[in-house]
Amino acid sequence: MKRLLAASLMLASLSAFAHEPVYQHESIKILQEHALTNVPGKKTLLLTVDYAPGQATVPHSHTGTAVAYVLEGAVTSRVNDEKAKTYKVGESFYEPAGSRRFESSNASRTKPARLLVVMVLDDKAEVLTPLPQ
Repeated sequence: MKRLLAASLMLASLSAFAHEPVYQHESIKILQEHALTNVPGKKTLLLTVDYAPGQATVPHSHTGTAVAYVLEGAVTSRVNDEKAKTYKVGESFYEPAGSRRFESSNASRTKPARLLVVMVLDDKAEVLTPLPQ
């Protein structure tokens, strides 16, 4: 009986660990980058974000505006004081400039997910800035 209890506790602790998000392993690929000639000092980016099962982006902010469209799988997002929401293939969401994104993760532990993102940001800005912990 003690062995069964010990094994159950060990499996429970392993499954709890397995549900922790894996940060900084998403793949960000910039497809296009263009200066906005009608808006000096700004650029637009077209990029994809690929998440392996269980992966997540570190909590972060964007200096620019972002619009994301789910190409594959499902992505969970929590921005500012909003509740987390899961977006599926064919759904999109908007993030205003300066938003704090506390969660951006693959909603699945078994299937990949992919976003197509269009951003407008300062021409020298990074794609994302990790939030202080």
